Amino acid sequence: MTWLIWRQHRTEVCVLGLLVGMFGIALLVLGTQAHDLFPGGPARCAGEAGINEACAASFRRLDEEYGYVENLLAGFYLVPVVIGAFLGAPLLARELEDGTWQLAWTQAVPRMRWLAAKLAALAGVTVALTGMFTAVLTWFRQPFDAWEGRFQYDAFDLEGFVPVAYALFAFGVATAAGAILRRSLPAFGVALGAFLAARMPVALLARPAYATPLTTMEPVPVGGSNGQAGHRPVHSFADWIIEHGYADATGRRLSSTEYYELEDAANRAGTNLNQFLHARGIQEFRVYHPADRFWTFQLIEAALFIAAAAVLIGVVVWRVRRRMI
Repeated sequence: MTWLIWRQHRTEVCVLGLLVGMFGIALLVLGTQAHDLFPGGPARCAGEAGINEACAASFRRLDEEYGYVENLLAGFYLVPVVIGAFLGAPLLARELEDGTWQLAWTQAVPRMRWLAAKLAALAGVTVALTGMFTAVLTWFRQPFDAWEGRFQYDAFDLEGFVPVAYALFAFGVATAAGAILRRSLPAFGVALGAFLAARMPVALLARPAYATPLTTMEPVPVGGSNGQAGHRPVHSFADWIIEHGYADATGRRLSSTEYYELEDAANRAGTNLNQFLHARGIQEFRVYHPADRFWTFQLIEAALFIAAAAVLIGVVVWRVRRRMI
């Protein structure tokens, strides 16, 4: 059975393995150079870009020399999806396209054992390839994470558990679509479309609500440059800021129009903006998720996509068991 699965899917496995390998080698070379910008390691400079001049210089060089790579990698959240869809789409669709399912199901191996073996083998390859991709990418991004935190969209979607969950979700969608549509290419397209349709609501609406965000309220400090309100940092640089702005002395949040009216009034009076706001009891608020929630959010989002994948695989099992293909 293992030999047969390899014969049927070796092209997809070899192509994906080659691409992930080439990608990994390129990132290892570039990542080694990027890490060398931080003699003590990037973690030592976390949060110190504005305090330690050596760290600030290293971060400036990182942005100048490797910022373009980070920008390119922002779109690589689709790589796990491609891996899962590329392996899941032909799992049943190819058998149905070629008519080989009729022969496969009349052999000594029962059709449910046949399906379980194919699902386990190709899902395992999906997890392995995505895990290697994620591990190399996470290592490469360490200097950028030390600078920006891991809650940025181009970090959160590429690190931790969620890339594997994305891949398994795409694998489940592609397998189910292949069983229904009986064609590999349309099933691949459906998997990509389904992921994009699911990811945006999850990232924009569900993810911020995984936990109740914290809120801080601090008076505008007297110090700071004229023309721009300063603030004392009351949270880690790596926290995920959901919302920030200004509130009056009673805690009522000010609109942008109200804030700019205060700014204009300070300019007309020739007064330092911070002193002007401080004298009127203006406060600066921030709504945020602390950086230490990263792994909790990763587990929640991964569980959502894996649960969806399990439901889709359940549909495939039901159809095969009922011979509704």
